[in-house]
Amino acid sequence: MTSHWQTQLERLAAGQPTLLTEIRRGVEKESLRITPEGTLAQTPHPPGLGSALTHGSITTDYSEALLEFITPVSSGIGETLETLADIHSFVYRQLGKERLWALSMPCIVSGDAGIPVARYGSSNVAQMKTIYRLGLGHRYGRMMQAIAGIHYNFSPPEAFWEAAWQDDGAPGSRQDYITERYLGLIRNFHRWSWLLIYLFGASPAVCASFLRGRQGHGLELMDPEGNTLYRPHGTSLRMGGLGYNSDAQRGLQVCYNDLDSYLKTLKDAIFTAHPAYAQFPSGAGGDYQQLNDSLLQIENEFYSTIRPKRVAASGETALTALRRGGIEYIEVRCLDVNPFAPLGLDGETIRFLDAFLLHCLVEDSPPCSPEEQAVLDENLAMVVNRGREPGLTLANGSDRRPLDELAGERLAGVARTAALLDTAHGDGGYRAAVAAQAAKVDDPAKTPSARMLAEMVEDGLPFYRFGLRYSERWARHFRERALDETALAALETESERSLGAQRALEAADSQDFSSYLKAYYDQYAAL
Repeated sequence: MTSHWQTQLERLAAGQPTLLTEIRRGVEKESLRITPEGTLAQTPHPPGLGSALTHGSITTDYSEALLEFITPVSSGIGETLETLADIHSFVYRQLGKERLWALSMPCIVSGDAGIPVARYGSSNVAQMKTIYRLGLGHRYGRMMQAIAGIHYNFSPPEAFWEAAWQDDGAPGSRQDYITERYLGLIRNFHRWSWLLIYLFGASPAVCASFLRGRQGHGLELMDPEGNTLYRPHGTSLRMGGLGYNSDAQRGLQVCYNDLDSYLKTLKDAIFTAHPAYAQFPSGAGGDYQQLNDSLLQIENEFYSTIRPKRVAASGETALTALRRGGIEYIEVRCLDVNPFAPLGLDGETIRFLDAFLLHCLVEDSPPCSPEEQAVLDENLAMVVNRGREPGLTLANGSDRRPLDELAGERLAGVARTAALLDTAHGDGGYRAAVAAQAAKVDDPAKTPSARMLAEMVEDGLPFYRFGLRYSERWARHFRERALDETALAALETESERSLGAQRALEAADSQDFSSYLKAYYDQYAAL
């Protein structure tokens, strides 16, 4: 049955094609810095890259060695990819002999002590960022801070929201309408995100050094030397028990049925003490090994495959920004770095994501219950660990159905949205992207996870050798790639500007850190 919003999209797109050509997107791509031997770099953030605290395009995430590249918001896929390529080319001019690791799961690591925590300077905001990361290390181990991924930010243009709101009779405020529609997208995303894990998962194996001393992981040895552990039909181990998951958070029932419930649940978790974390200092005697001893230090500690977002003002919490203005865009967080693409993703992936997310937006999205969420979590775990297993079935309502059947039905809906996008753009790129994913359902050997394992077996490569092969390939690619003089000058200028901005922040601090932190948490209390 065609949903009301699917019909609305078709009607609006027919009259105003630019509603679908002006989709706004941005990419945040993480990459570990490694040595030529494939071990984690122990060097500080390269000074030529400016300040990781204030640079607009190049920062670090959890570890000092985990670079993060950020593209500006753009409505052009080619522009987004070109900007990301320019950032890579610029970074390689500053890396010396180091390279960027081409996989999500890390290179050779030597335990928690060998994973340096990111540092941002002496300002209050910088201290908070580092202490937060120290807290993550104490709570979950630093190994998790060496895992990389790709985040995809997505929002239809303002003109789309205005047209849709008016078409629906202008109910309530336009921002409340937008927020409710985004929440519907998020609920559907949770229902169907297993499909993205199957199609784009690229972490079916890990280096044995990542799991040294860890029991109960359930992985199999892939090579006689014991260098690689894997799941034969796995897709994205990063999104399972080896990645950003927490036993403490499993009881956290985050509801996406309305914004108030979402904000309240995360606020309560930020103010609810978790006894297991009381052992780590959180300010007594000036010793901060974490920001607090609550279930969550801040909202970002809640790990999810997708987040509702709004651009926050300086010093504003993410939850306060959402309360102030509602949802502005969504951030997809379940994409592995694709080793077969120089940038870790490509235009085909972006086109599919656009069509998939629009499909999630325009399909009916009933409220989600804790019981349904438990089933969705089970489906996701099944695809993470066994996604390419012949005959695999997933829960579907009150029964179970084969993954390939469910995938085919979902892809048919995505293809309908892709056709509208192609009509608006005047080409066939979106339908071609959906067809390429359908081919992976027909033949699991075409998935990135299967291609990785096949190449490792055929060429006798342990995980780290496979990773080095592609890391070296893309290092040569970006070192040889010509960087436009205008782009080079802009990145050099931004690096210099960011260093000055960091110094200015440090000079402007007028309160001690404990007072700064209290003022920050007062925002949560006021929600």
